[in-house]
Amino acid sequence: MTEVTWTGKRVTVAGLGVSGIPAARVLRGLGAHVTVVNDGDDERSRAQAAELEALGITVRLGDGATLPEGTELIVTAPGWKPDKPLFLAAAKAGVEIWGDVELAWRLRGPDAAPWLAVTGTNGKTTTVRMLASILEAAGLRTAAVGNIGVSLLDAVLGDEKYDVLAVELSSYQLHWAPSLRAHSAVVLNLAPDHLDWHGSMEAYAADKGRIYEGNQVACVYNVQDPATEALVREADVEEGCRAIGFTLGPPAPSQLGVVDGILVDRAFVENRQKNAQELANVSDVNPPAPHNIANALAAAALARAYGVEPAAVRDGLRAFRPDAHRIEHVADVGGVAYVDDSKATNTHAAEASLAAYDPIVWIAGGLAKGATFDELVEKSAKRLRGAVLIGADRALIREALARHAPEVPVVDLDRTDTGAMSAAVREAARLARPGDTVLMAPACASMDMFTNYNKRGEAFADAVRELAPERD
Repeated sequence: MTEVTWTGKRVTVAGLGVSGIPAARVLRGLGAHVTVVNDGDDERSRAQAAELEALGITVRLGDGATLPEGTELIVTAPGWKPDKPLFLAAAKAGVEIWGDVELAWRLRGPDAAPWLAVTGTNGKTTTVRMLASILEAAGLRTAAVGNIGVSLLDAVLGDEKYDVLAVELSSYQLHWAPSLRAHSAVVLNLAPDHLDWHGSMEAYAADKGRIYEGNQVACVYNVQDPATEALVREADVEEGCRAIGFTLGPPAPSQLGVVDGILVDRAFVENRQKNAQELANVSDVNPPAPHNIANALAAAALARAYGVEPAAVRDGLRAFRPDAHRIEHVADVGGVAYVDDSKATNTHAAEASLAAYDPIVWIAGGLAKGATFDELVEKSAKRLRGAVLIGADRALIREALARHAPEVPVVDLDRTDTGAMSAAVREAARLARPGDTVLMAPACASMDMFTNYNKRGEAFADAVRELAPERD
């Protein structure tokens, strides 16, 4: 990999925001001539531009399409689509395009901490945070970075010295990170998502698969998701790097899995044909839903690839607490459990959530992002006591329920006002019986009714708390 001389290099940063602004500051500090281009020209953008211009950075608002004259490199925010006119112009001019992850990778020092990298359609943040908890339990200096937590640029350039980093990477970030080479990495699962950005499922999977390129020790894959193993087979890795599977069933050699309620390792043990190492109990995983156990196994595989002892896996999983709005138990009211999985913004995530409970009154709906719901409903129909539908694309779910679960009572709420979630929770409570779970796993994005999935989850929790005095 050629070392870059930054002094005097003309770099264009595409996009203001959480990655663009730090990248511009870092590049300017390295001596580059930096121009930031941004599609928007609003009050917030102008304030950000003023701060950057005070550092000697040129900012061009309202025009993110034109390639600035003399540009030698583009560093882009991950969300900018590959077919943007700016990038087409760069390709024509022979200008390289990096993302913030690529920039961080290139700027690492000679003694930089290795990266344990995680991607997948669902479960990335939880797995990375589990991994960081395990690494901390092993006494290692670490941080959860990338798409969460500490920014990668801060992690590689800051004063804090790390032994190893737990890195969450999106498909967008991987698309723009051609030279990334992780110590070990995992693709947790693959399901259609962001296809409007990538153009096809094949392109989406290929970008996810970049995480395996050049892996040194382990390429970890999901035994239940053959597409992830296919990506391992296609990857060009360092000699001696191993394919390590994780499964919710008993593991074969070179796999981690579950036996009689125990997470076990048959990959990083002597004589793995005959031996297995106990790592933790399923009850150590919080919450012990099937997809979360899979996340724990993936995190354990990466930690074990780094040489972490079994006791640290157990202690790290016990210490881990999931983020809000991820299969979060809100309350029990009248013998009914109320669970917030607002983060289930696509059908794959909702399917995993629905598989964790039975019977369920399901609150679903929002922006479908081009998704279809027949397979989800067909797989989950037997678990459903009822369904309450909200949001712009609720008709798609209602029609799938009519086709595959016609016996399930459905409440269709045609309202988007601030009281809609309270109404949805009240209707779900009416349908539920003691022992049921009212599960908000929308299978859709939130922006039709809420600022983000966090606000949607908060509205659900508030509505449950309003309900509690009436039912207890």
